[in-house]
Amino acid sequence: MSAIAYRDFLPQEKPRGGLFGGVDFSDFDTCVAAMNEWLAQNPVEVIRVETVTLPNIHNISEMGSTDTELHTTGHAVWYQFVRVWYS
Repeated sequence: MSAIAYRDFLPQEKPRGGLFGGVDFSDFDTCVAAMNEWLAQNPVEVIRVETVTLPNIHNISEMGSTDTELHTTGHAVWYQFVRVWYS
Protein backbone atom coordinates (compact mmCIF):
# COMPACT_ATOMS: atom_id res chain seq x y z
CA MET A 1 0.00 0.00 0.00
CA SER A 2 1.27 3.46 -0.87
CA ALA A 3 1.68 6.09 1.81
CA ILE A 4 -1.09 8.65 2.13
CA ALA A 5 -0.06 12.23 1.40
CA TYR A 6 -1.75 15.57 0.83
CA ARG A 7 -1.21 18.68 -1.23
CA ASP A 8 -2.69 22.12 -0.60
CA PHE A 9 -3.65 24.56 -3.34
CA LEU A 10 -3.59 27.99 -1.71
CA PRO A 11 -4.71 31.37 -3.00
CA GLN A 12 -1.68 33.11 -4.47
CA GLU A 13 -0.66 36.67 -3.70
CA LYS A 14 -1.22 39.16 -6.52
CA PRO A 15 0.37 42.60 -6.25
CA ARG A 16 -2.22 45.36 -6.13
CA GLY A 17 -1.43 48.29 -8.38
CA GLY A 18 -2.01 51.89 -7.54
CA LEU A 19 -0.51 54.42 -5.23
CA PHE A 20 -0.82 52.43 -2.01
CA GLY A 21 0.17 49.02 -3.38
CA GLY A 22 -0.52 46.01 -1.18
CA VAL A 23 -1.63 42.56 -2.27
CA ASP A 24 -4.81 40.77 -3.22
CA PHE A 25 -5.23 37.01 -3.41
CA SER A 26 -6.42 34.79 -6.23
CA ASP A 27 -9.96 33.48 -6.00
CA PHE A 28 -11.11 29.96 -5.11
CA ASP A 29 -11.60 29.03 -8.78
CA THR A 30 -7.88 29.62 -9.31
CA CYS A 31 -7.11 27.15 -6.50
CA VAL A 32 -9.37 24.56 -8.16
CA ALA A 33 -7.71 25.17 -11.55
CA ALA A 34 -4.25 24.70 -9.97
CA MET A 35 -5.44 21.43 -8.42
CA ASN A 36 -6.78 20.18 -11.76
CA GLU A 37 -3.52 21.09 -13.51
CA TRP A 38 -1.46 19.26 -10.86
CA LEU A 39 -3.71 16.17 -11.05
CA ALA A 40 -3.36 16.10 -14.85
CA GLN A 41 0.44 16.04 -14.47
CA ASN A 42 0.63 13.63 -11.51
CA PRO A 43 -1.00 10.21 -11.82
CA VAL A 44 -2.09 9.70 -8.21
CA GLU A 45 -5.06 7.95 -6.64
CA VAL A 46 -7.26 10.67 -5.15
CA ILE A 47 -8.72 9.68 -1.79
CA ARG A 48 -10.54 12.90 -0.91
CA VAL A 49 -10.78 16.53 -1.96
CA GLU A 50 -11.57 19.04 0.79
CA THR A 51 -12.27 22.73 1.07
CA VAL A 52 -10.30 24.06 4.04
CA THR A 53 -10.71 27.44 5.72
CA LEU A 54 -7.95 28.72 8.02
CA PRO A 55 -7.09 32.15 9.45
CA ASN A 56 -3.99 34.19 8.73
CA ILE A 57 -2.07 31.58 6.66
CA HIS A 58 -0.31 34.35 4.74
CA ASN A 59 0.68 36.17 7.95
CA ILE A 60 4.45 36.57 8.34
CA SER A 61 4.33 34.94 11.79
CA GLU A 62 2.51 31.81 10.56
CA MET A 63 3.80 28.80 8.60
CA GLY A 64 0.98 28.61 6.07
CA SER A 65 -1.49 25.77 5.77
CA THR A 66 0.79 23.28 7.57
CA ASP A 67 1.03 25.33 10.78
CA THR A 68 -0.64 23.44 13.63
CA GLU A 69 -1.20 26.58 15.74
CA LEU A 70 -2.76 29.62 14.09
CA HIS A 71 -3.36 32.80 16.09
CA THR A 72 -6.36 35.10 15.67
CA THR A 73 -6.06 38.18 17.83
CA GLY A 74 -7.57 41.42 16.60
CA HIS A 75 -8.16 41.48 12.86
CA ALA A 76 -8.13 38.00 11.32
CA VAL A 77 -8.23 37.16 7.61
CA TRP A 78 -9.67 33.76 6.72
CA TYR A 79 -8.47 31.92 3.60
CA GLN A 80 -10.29 29.17 1.75
CA PHE A 81 -8.26 26.63 -0.23
CA VAL A 82 -8.33 23.10 -1.65
CA ARG A 83 -6.62 20.11 -0.02
CA VAL A 84 -6.21 16.83 -1.91
CA TRP A 85 -5.49 13.59 -0.03
CA TYR A 86 -3.93 10.96 -2.28
CA SER A 87 -1.80 7.83 -2.42
